[in-house]
Amino acid sequence: MTNQIENLSSAEVRALCRSGAFTGATSGLAKGRVQANMMIVPREDAFDFLLFCQRNPKPCPLVEVLDPGQFAPRCAIGADLRSDLPGYRIYESGVLAKEVEDLRDYWRDDLVSFLIGCSFSFEGALMAGGIPLRHVDTGVNVAMYKTNIPCQSAGRFSGNMVVSMRPVKSRDVAKAVEISGRFPQVHGAPVHIGHPEVIGIMDLARPEFGDAVPLMPDELPVFWACGVTPQYIAEQSRLPFCITHAPGKMLVTDYQTA
Repeated sequence: MTNQIENLSSAEVRALCRSGAFTGATSGLAKGRVQANMMIVPREDAFDFLLFCQRNPKPCPLVEVLDPGQFAPRCAIGADLRSDLPGYRIYESGVLAKEVEDLRDYWRDDLVSFLIGCSFSFEGALMAGGIPLRHVDTGVNVAMYKTNIPCQSAGRFSGNMVVSMRPVKSRDVAKAVEISGRFPQVHGAPVHIGHPEVIGIMDLARPEFGDAVPLMPDELPVFWACGVTPQYIAEQSRLPFCITHAPGKMLVTDYQTA
């Protein structure tokens, strides 16, 4: 299915999600458009989460914050946040309670939606720069890992960062840093290169989110800050309630990456 929609517009991708025709990862879709992670919290927690994002712009670069109860973002004309992502997660007391494909039955007027830039947005630039991406080539989700990198706390929100990993040939690492560094609004340059154990990752074959991809002898693991961080923060903080995107399943916005 992904091969059939990779050349569709952002609005067309969202329409497929809304109809339930597409429920996969959005990596490689709508190249040149910003993709966004999503975190939805009750109004009573919204200020603390906004402060958390401002203090941690690397994993949580804000694209847009909606008013309480609103689900039509400015960054995606005609979109409905309750249905236009391929999948959602609902957390209760820091525990994943359910995974759903539509939020309309769960929506409340006190919910505040935060859209956070995603590194999928600069993957097209990496590939155009001659850096292949194995998860895109093999049609799987990007590998994501919990780390020991601390985030700055804000109110009840505290914990460590999640990172995404892409194998990059040693000779291309500097180029990958330079290219992704042009896009600070979607995580920007990597936070770590090589030596995953230094950031608390003991086994690259066992990501906490997404799919493992092999690392070839001439490659280094390159780690970018990831917008799944709020899900790990919700878990570590035992947040009473929140809704997030399912890892790898983003809102494809109309905003251009450059």
